[in-house]
Amino acid sequence: MIKTLGLPKAWRTSKGAGVTVAVLDSGVDPGHRDLAGSVVTGRDFTAGANPPGVAPRKLHGTYMASLIAGHGHGPGGRRGVIGVAPSARLLSVRVILEDEEPGFREFNSAERFEDVVAKGIRYAVDQGADVINMSISKELATKEERAAIRYAISKKVVLVAAAGNDGQRKPDANGFAPYSYPAAFPGVVSVGATDRGLRRASFSNWNPSVLVAAPGVDILGAGPGDEYWVGKGTSQATALVSGVAALIKAKYPDMSPALVAQALTAGATRRPPGGYDTGTGFGVVNAAGSLDVAARLAGHTQTAKGAQAQDPARPMAGGHAGPIQVINRDRRSVTLYGAIAAGGAIASITSLGILVALVRKARRVIPQRDASSRPGGDA
Repeated sequence: MIKTLGLPKAWRTSKGAGVTVAVLDSGVDPGHRDLAGSVVTGRDFTAGANPPGVAPRKLHGTYMASLIAGHGHGPGGRRGVIGVAPSARLLSVRVILEDEEPGFREFNSAERFEDVVAKGIRYAVDQGADVINMSISKELATKEERAAIRYAISKKVVLVAAAGNDGQRKPDANGFAPYSYPAAFPGVVSVGATDRGLRRASFSNWNPSVLVAAPGVDILGAGPGDEYWVGKGTSQATALVSGVAALIKAKYPDMSPALVAQALTAGATRRPPGGYDTGTGFGVVNAAGSLDVAARLAGHTQTAKGAQAQDPARPMAGGHAGPIQVINRDRRSVTLYGAIAAGGAIASITSLGILVALVRKARRVIPQRDASSRPGGDA
């Protein structure tokens, strides 16, 4: 995975220092040895779903957090899980329950929990998140989520979400796998998963919302209580892409979400034939390539910022403001070209009149011919 994403080269430029990645998930274990010191525990928007006294399991959230910013442990941090952006800071925001938690059914059916994702996005933005990882998916969107995403983008926060794991389901009426939210919202980086051969994983959703892909099969990550897990899904792929986004934002903190997305797509490898397909988007994310593209994009934006705005009250080339003066007027040429233009206009009007007459005649003939060619047809 490290080589596939081009991390050794990327880490010479950025390791994510100074960036906060919000992990909207089931909670993160801040005491795991590969995450210790990197996690700030934020709000729990699922409070009340589990019975009193039941502690969150934090399995999925810890797993995703380690892929984003795990720093390893032991001598030189060489053991355990090393995430894509090992120097990044993590903000844990609990917005889902694990399937095994006793309040899971209550959480997914009670109306009071309908907008927890939207609330989590706004909370993360207000807490200073630079990137928001959403390794979560659902089939129905809400207007509150759409508004929260607009709010995040307006604050230059990059949003990354899972395309979903329903790729083996029967295609919809348009011939695609189901759309998943929040990934399918405009402005969100929707991530598909690839297998070991860097082809679309069979479970990964394929539809036009998919922007990029990342490895999503047999991915090692951390679990609560210093455990480790191996799993597959677009969740894992999403966490890896969020890590790459964190590397970019650490190096170029003022870069807009749209330009970060452009760096991710333009820096991708294993591009599909034609440059895009609905399974892997614009290709497999590559951290080194994305940082190279980001450097070029940052150069353009810095040039634009450094340029002085043009004063509309002053002429473009400097000098004294004032009307343009005509030095010489060739009346003979003006008359000649005016006559030519007038003649052309007359010819055009005449041609148009002839064309209209022909069309009217054709309209009178065509219905009769069509009617007579259809046995038993109405005129």
